[in-house]
Amino acid sequence: GIKVVSPSNSFNAKGLLKSAINDDNPVLFLENEILYSHKSEVSNDPDFIIPLGEANIVNEGKDVTIVTYSIMVFKSLEASKIIKEKHNIDIEVIDLQTIRPLDKKTIIDSVMKTNRLVCVEESWPFASVGSEIAAFVQNEAFNYLDAPIRKVNSADVPMPYSSELEKKYLPQIEDIIIAIEEVCYI
Repeated sequence: GIKVVSPSNSFNAKGLLKSAINDDNPVLFLENEILYSHKSEVSNDPDFIIPLGEANIVNEGKDVTIVTYSIMVFKSLEASKIIKEKHNIDIEVIDLQTIRPLDKKTIIDSVMKTNRLVCVEESWPFASVGSEIAAFVQNEAFNYLDAPIRKVNSADVPMPYSSELEKKYLPQIEDIIIAIEEVCYI
């Protein structure tokens, strides 16, 4: 079936794009244009690929799992640093890389380790990737959850044009920190 990819940096964009080109099925490649100015190392290996459907744990942790993709990976990593300094809480950050199919095993294994889940994405809350993740985690790992699953999304309104309103519309680092504190009952 159709696959959907959403890279968070140039490294995984290259590896995922090569996999998408080699895939016999349609692959939708979603890029956040703000990421175009972000720099990262890129593999020079001509055979380098990142398999579709495999998430990447970008930060190991033991207390809370954040599942995210695209530009929200950077905001989630920044929030995890602040939380580590403020409360000494270790956050595991998972970069989905592919949002269809989802790497359910990596997510479930992480939730079974941390017992808490925060889904972070730059999209509307209704019928989102985070909603799908919350649904399958509830079905497959409910007994491991020590707190309700939290979702951090954009506001449920059309995207505003004003840059000041855009900041209120899009999820910010502070929103992620609040969600982490809520699942840790701080």
